[in-house]
Amino acid sequence: MTLTTRKASKLDQLRAITTIVADTGDLGAVARLKPVDCTTNPTIVLKAIDTPEYSDVVDEALAWGRKQSGDDAHLAAATADRLAVSVGVELLRLVPGFVSTEVDANLSFNIRASVARARQIIHAYKLRGIGPERVLIKLASTWEGIRAAEILQREGVKCNMTLLLNRAQAIASAEAHAFLISPFVGRIYDWYMKSGERDFTAEEDPGVRFVRDIYGHYKSNGIETIVMGASFRNTGQIEALAGCDRLTIAPSLMDALASEGGDLKRVLAPAAAEPRSLRTAEDGICHWFVSEDAVDVKHPDPAGPMDETIFRWIMNEDAMATEKLAEGIRVFANDLKTLRRRIAKRLQ
Repeated sequence: MTLTTRKASKLDQLRAITTIVADTGDLGAVARLKPVDCTTNPTIVLKAIDTPEYSDVVDEALAWGRKQSGDDAHLAAATADRLAVSVGVELLRLVPGFVSTEVDANLSFNIRASVARARQIIHAYKLRGIGPERVLIKLASTWEGIRAAEILQREGVKCNMTLLLNRAQAIASAEAHAFLISPFVGRIYDWYMKSGERDFTAEEDPGVRFVRDIYGHYKSNGIETIVMGASFRNTGQIEALAGCDRLTIAPSLMDALASEGGDLKRVLAPAAAEPRSLRTAEDGICHWFVSEDAVDVKHPDPAGPMDETIFRWIMNEDAMATEKLAEGIRVFANDLKTLRRRIAKRLQ
């Protein structure tokens, strides 16, 4: 009798070369798919309110909120904050690595408030017996968010820079020593598709090319900040980034990869990273290459870091990044408002 050996699925092959992160709060999916880390956001926490698996967690947060003092808005906000950490705690019971918890999107342009909120999140996890070594603080990749990350990283708090859509954000995040960046493949893809571009192959996909550029720049320049591709629309985008440090993937796409056989080609590897430099110095002037068309911005100090003026100018010149960053902040802020309104009603 001949025994046939079952070939590893593409998801299993991907696990061997990339750290898999679940982009979900679905406890059943996390238990089944066994990612290393989980990432959350206000949208995920909002969904948790209506799922039976979180009913005890929601009830506990509401019971806690009813015992606190303050006006309705304050109580709703505090209870929502507790619930966000509670969702993170439940996910950490299932994964060996990190959970990402997001600083309020409406603080995306306030350095001091973002730092204070991050410290509150870390403290809340500590009260549940979870140290900062298992928590990533998610911050929008605004200039202010990156500066907040710089402060937090010095304090030993690891930061995940989200809504990252432009090379300037990636460079500034690395210079701030952010622990991890989350370039948004799918949102970049969405913008170009909506703007009338034809559909892309994985190799042509502007989101995929962006992540590859950043990965090459980081690895060829010895930058330790982790690159975690995020916001995928199809498995082709994921396969085109196989070997990236981390990839955060929705359960539906993880299931699709788990059902697929065939060989998964490793595309990215630190030792084989294509040398890239997103800035060069000539005649004492530093040029920042910030788009596919190699547009450059001059900086008078070739050895100096990206400053606020250059960062804001580069972002202003990139319609896609400007629009999708603003849209992402609005969506998360609106979901947080909705979460607080619904909690306020249930506290009554």
